[in-house]
Amino acid sequence: MNQHIANTIESKIYLIRGQRAMLDRDLAELYCVTVKQLNQAVKRNTERFPEDFMFSLTTEETLSLRSQFVTLKNSGRGQHRKYLPYAFTEQGVAMLSGVLNSRLAVQVNIEIMRAFVKIRHMLSTHKDLWKKIQEIESKYDHQFKAVFDAIEQIMIEEEKPKRRMGFHAD
Repeated sequence: MNQHIANTIESKIYLIRGQRAMLDRDLAELYCVTVKQLNQAVKRNTERFPEDFMFSLTTEETLSLRSQFVTLKNSGRGQHRKYLPYAFTEQGVAMLSGVLNSRLAVQVNIEIMRAFVKIRHMLSTHKDLWKKIQEIESKYDHQFKAVFDAIEQIMIEEEKPKRRMGFHAD
């Protein structure tokens, strides 16, 4: 799959309840099935999806996510769902490949797993770099304080969510 698809997948991995997870609507879109079809396949195989693999969002979580995605409200997709959305952790997404038996599902799953690994790698690299900088900083007191302050400021700015461009409706 191309870089655009990889970026699309990465943008659909959210931090929910302290876990990286994907929503059922995004997974259904990637697998080219309806949300109903995806959830029916999951319900037929509930023993494969314990709570640490898949969980239902609360009303508050759903509203919070929906407020982040203005396009979701405007497009009509998912606006009038009968049930609260499900979130799938990395393990839950991996388990989906066993219940959605199609060539596309296998290929999409491979790309999703790669995206989770890439995100995990980036986070661990970032933490390691931060620890190394702090170790070096403790060794050299005032000589390099300006340099360390500048590096620290850059890292803090990278952690801040990027401001979205364009028109935003309330």
